[in-house]
Amino acid sequence: MKSAYELAMERLNTTNPNENTPLSDAQKEELADLDNKYKARIAEKKIAATKRISDASLKGDFEQISQAEKELQIDIQQIESDRESAKDRVRQGKQHGV
Repeated sequence: MKSAYELAMERLNTTNPNENTPLSDAQKEELADLDNKYKARIAEKKIAATKRISDASLKGDFEQISQAEKELQIDIQQIESDRESAKDRVRQGKQHGV
């Protein structure tokens, strides 16, 4: 008898048939390129947020510090979500549009 975990994994594999398909060298290169581009976007957001946090810290504006940190987390989550969507398109054999 299979566990609930094993059944869920089987269902997951049937809903994503591309998961076990080997990637071409071009797809691997494109995935690596996407990782680099999205890492750069995250780094840009972190640099901007660090500047805002530093400026707010000098002013003693703790509300602005908190807001900048929250916005950074939201931005990072959005960028990571966008990256995964782009990578899924590449895995499915579609072009990415970054």
